Amino acid sequence: MFRFFYQGDPMREAGKTLAKGALVLGLFLIGFGMLVFVLRDLFAFVAAAVFFMAGFSAIGYAIRIFWSTRRMNQSENGYRDNVQIHTHDPFE
Repeated sequence: MFRFFYQGDPMREAGKTLAKGALVLGLFLIGFGMLVFVLRDLFAFVAAAVFFMAGFSAIGYAIRIFWSTRRMNQSENGYRDNVQIHTHDPFE
């Protein structure tokens, strides 16, 4: 009765699926390698643009950190106007 649903050896099916995935990945990598070989100037430009934008991002992040540390040093005193501290009294 359960024989109708049984397709075959599960390890064999897993091996076939793994082999198909490896074949597709290999073909994709060969195709990408050929694309880089043919369009190397374009990929060099894209890589340069990525590094350029990463540099600007790092500079912006550094400026934000410097600005926040400068603001922290200006307000060293612990006194603030209109600040009230409320605590919960469990006996009320």
